[in-house]
Amino acid sequence: MTFGIRSKMRALILLGLAAVLGGCTSARDPNVDQIKVGAYSVVREVVDEGLIPAFEAKWKAETGRQVKFERAYNASGAQARSIASGFDADLAILSHEGDMELLVKEKKVQPDWKSGPEKGIVSNSLVVIGHRPGNPKQIKDWADLARPGIGVLYPDPKTSGGARWNINAIYGSAVLGGQDGKSGEGSAARELMAGVQKNVVNMDPSGRQSMANFVERKTGDAIISYENELRLRNKDGEAVPYVIPPATLLIESPAAIVETSVEAHGNRKVAEAFLKFMFSAEGQKIFADYGFRPLKGTQSDSKDSTAGPSPTRIFTMTDLGGWAKLETELYGPKGLWVSIFTDPSHAGSK
Repeated sequence: MTFGIRSKMRALILLGLAAVLGGCTSARDPNVDQIKVGAYSVVREVVDEGLIPAFEAKWKAETGRQVKFERAYNASGAQARSIASGFDADLAILSHEGDMELLVKEKKVQPDWKSGPEKGIVSNSLVVIGHRPGNPKQIKDWADLARPGIGVLYPDPKTSGGARWNINAIYGSAVLGGQDGKSGEGSAARELMAGVQKNVVNMDPSGRQSMANFVERKTGDAIISYENELRLRNKDGEAVPYVIPPATLLIESPAAIVETSVEAHGNRKVAEAFLKFMFSAEGQKIFADYGFRPLKGTQSDSKDSTAGPSPTRIFTMTDLGGWAKLETELYGPKGLWVSIFTDPSHAGSK
């Protein structure tokens, strides 16, 4: 290549780069604040249709400024890895603490992200079992999912935070002894988890995809899911009846500021304001409108709230020893669920 041709090519590249930069500069309105949200797929509707419009109006009234949102949704584990790898979300809304701790490890989120009164938890729900109309298989509890002839759906725990909630709920109901609170045996947990896994007919990358398979493709007899997912379907006229097992797990999903992004974008004030809004009584009322259970202590946490009935026993991840403990005991190389999944006699959906 001659020097003249190289010079012309370099000039064209510089001109193109200048045009791109110029376009970016002219497109950014100094009177518009911007937030980029990276979230797990289950909160898409409450964020897009409820929280964002309400916050836009509130921010405009308080500051006189507009706020523009960019959103990206994915399975929680996949979303956490995306942010850890460089996706520049200003705010992370994830399924569970374990995924948020990945961002702490990668120095994207501050280690004290759960130091506030809500412990970083922005929404509550329950792990429940959806079934076919009329409940033809008479599904009432976790053990029913291990009966012969029951087709079960839940997503893949390697990608989905929802799947880990599901598996942890089954495990916890066994080790905590169900309704009576007596301590269970490890063999009982293995037996129950293996029986359910053997009946799993499909494992999708996300809970939202599992729900689509259950509702639209009529796959399976039962689906283990977030209660809010089923309540949202019912609200939208696509009723999926469900049962709340007598003992089930409280789903506590976190949100946090992504430090590296707000520092780079210079939008900490508006990002923190949106996070605070989600924790507020107004924000929690919006979560409740979309099927979530309000956080304890908020004005929306009342007897006349939209929360559904409570099971006999609700246990938490703290009761099970925390996310780090179960990460090793269930999902580590020698974990209980991994050993069941790789056992040929429990092939299920593999």
